[in-house]
Amino acid sequence: MRGFWAALSLLILASVVGAQAQTYPSRPITLIVPFPPGGSTDAAARILAERMRASLGQSVVIENVGGAGGSIAVGRVARAAPDGYTFDIGQWDTHVGSIIYKLDYDLEKDFEPIALVSNNPQLMVAKNDLPAKTLAELVAWMKDNPGKINFVNQNAAANVTGVMFENLTKQKVQFIPYRGAGPAMTDLVSGTVDLLLVVQGAVALPQIRAGKIKALANLSPKRSASMPDIPTADETGVPGLYMSGWFGFFAPKGTPKDVIVTLNNAMVQALAEPAVRARFTELSLDVASREQQTPEGLAAFQKAEIAKWWPIIKSAGIGVQAQ
Repeated sequence: MRGFWAALSLLILASVVGAQAQTYPSRPITLIVPFPPGGSTDAAARILAERMRASLGQSVVIENVGGAGGSIAVGRVARAAPDGYTFDIGQWDTHVGSIIYKLDYDLEKDFEPIALVSNNPQLMVAKNDLPAKTLAELVAWMKDNPGKINFVNQNAAANVTGVMFENLTKQKVQFIPYRGAGPAMTDLVSGTVDLLLVVQGAVALPQIRAGKIKALANLSPKRSASMPDIPTADETGVPGLYMSGWFGFFAPKGTPKDVIVTLNNAMVQALAEPAVRARFTELSLDVASREQQTPEGLAAFQKAEIAKWWPIIKSAGIGVQAQ
């Protein structure tokens, strides 16, 4: 008899667990955005959250958690219950470049990738009166005028891009620290600074098209669908100068596979909608290829980014003071 009751208890427990799995999600889901409202990260998250609600049958609630380059928000996700009710929209700064901070979580081991969302072209832009229209012309001018070019250093991505530019061209730039891209763009327009790496193409395009600054290159391996008229670094004279931003969804380590599949399916369906793709184009974001819109695709992508950038960050001694 004792064996009968034990078996019955296990059957009931299995039924309950199965019912819980089948009803996911049964309540609103929190999508953590690691930056304040108003930027492209926040905009992309809100666009997708609205569309994913239809597939999930539950609201996806945006929660903005800023601070320490996004590492505070990502740490919260790392420590969240692995039940599918908390995930983040991560990017280069939060899931690669954040090693400049003292982290209490492991970027490679404490997360379950859900999908790569987009590739975000980054532009090398220059003040209008700089005597160069391409990267090749810039390098030639720098050889004739050593030590005269300055480069805005507003975040880790800009810093490592500047270091890579120096390594590829064998030329030196003067790094000028800034607290953000907004003030840096103002000074670039006024001619106070020479070069700026723009993470959000949508921020620079109005200034470029108004003739207030000039674009030297898109630092993606290929031209962007959202700004096809801007050539790549390969085309303009510095082959291999790549720095492309990206967005991806990450859940806490241990999140069940079927939950990851559910979230992935909802995101894939959202990205397939023409209205969503149009909004992404307006934000100068290129929707990730269908092959990358998978947990495996994001995992491989992040692994490659870490393998590329961590040695540069460490060898250059880039730290929080660069922020």
